[in-house]
Amino acid sequence: MSVRNIFVVGMDEHNRQRLEHLRGAENYRFHGVIEPAEVNDTEIFPIEDMLFRAEAQLKAFGEPIDAIVGYMDFPVSTMLPLLCKRIGTPSTSLESLLKCEHKYWSRLVQREVMADYIPRFTAFDPFDPQALQRIGEAGLYMPFFVKPIKSSGSRLGFRIESPEDFAHAVERLCDGIGTISEPFNYVLDHANLPDDVRSVDGGHCMAEEIIGGWQCTVEGYVFQGDVVPYGIVDSIRYPQVLSFFCYRYPSRLPAAIQAKMEELTRQIMTHIGYDNAAFNIEYFWDEVQDRIWLLEINTRVAQSHCDIFEKVDGVSHQQVTVNLALGQRPDMPHRQGAFKVAGKFFYRVFFTDAIVSQVPSAEEIETLQQAFPGTVIALQVEAGMRLSSLPEQDSYSYALAYLWMGANDDVTLEENYARLAEQLHFAFENIVG
Repeated sequence: MSVRNIFVVGMDEHNRQRLEHLRGAENYRFHGVIEPAEVNDTEIFPIEDMLFRAEAQLKAFGEPIDAIVGYMDFPVSTMLPLLCKRIGTPSTSLESLLKCEHKYWSRLVQREVMADYIPRFTAFDPFDPQALQRIGEAGLYMPFFVKPIKSSGSRLGFRIESPEDFAHAVERLCDGIGTISEPFNYVLDHANLPDDVRSVDGGHCMAEEIIGGWQCTVEGYVFQGDVVPYGIVDSIRYPQVLSFFCYRYPSRLPAAIQAKMEELTRQIMTHIGYDNAAFNIEYFWDEVQDRIWLLEINTRVAQSHCDIFEKVDGVSHQQVTVNLALGQRPDMPHRQGAFKVAGKFFYRVFFTDAIVSQVPSAEEIETLQQAFPGTVIALQVEAGMRLSSLPEQDSYSYALAYLWMGANDDVTLEENYARLAEQLHFAFENIVG
């Protein structure tokens, strides 16, 4: 078999190593396009310029280009259909992608086929002084949740309990929404949008009925119209707050609930017309009401889940992304990994702000990784850094480190994390809050 040239948007060394362990990787040659620093750990996204430079690099490549892939959220996931179209490699259509990523359009499309599984919602302009009144006129009353039409992670998401909460949220939204709304609007300008969607651009926000319960993510793909869910990951939050504690795989949800989520997944992705690409859908199961809610659809594999799929199933689910981009049905193994369960843990502090004065040394990290086999520890801060400078954080805490761990049962996994976390030593100065 001839070597296949695969270009990866924003590829870093860690993910290059992951990709080179995929099935069939001996026949793949991975190339980076667009530097990782331009699309990760930054809040400046010059999409037009990045596309121009990427297109020039790709067209100057002297060999066939077999695939262009990405594994990150905005701006990578949103740029891919534009870049693939210019180069002529497989991708889902821009419109089908935006029916997932444009949160208002996505809710409109979901309502057409699964109205009983989504919350009440409305769009609003955060710069409109009458925004709160208009939300009420649309039939939404406090408490509700607000977030941008397009965001990344949990950034700029707020629970609104009072007019004061809304005023605070709107101030933050107006200050920060432009970093994503402007590049997102560039992408919207290239799409064929319905009039009621075009009028709600990236500078708008969503207000939604509060939903909750047991949160999880269904990872899946569509190949030639066939929607295939292949794994469900639980998303566990810290008590009483919105911040994530860990992602755990496989899910502990009841089998009947998992089956219903997979059925809903097939229904909505078929209706959207999404094809030949990976996705994941976040759901809640309200155990008290025995009700399933669809939270949102993402047009990529979850990078946070790569290591836990490898631990449990035997390979990172980037396997799905690469195979689809090559026009192949994914060759994803099942339960062939070294562990029966795995998790990604978020080691957090709940300060308003602080300066980091001490972090675990490289030697301490290596010792801990050796003490807990299979563990990967990725520090997100360094000494001298102000916590508020960390990008992609939620509105309530700061993640100091990510830890991927595996075990043979859930209890051992959680106990091992607790033991390890006690040995991670950070220090701070000028703590506020």
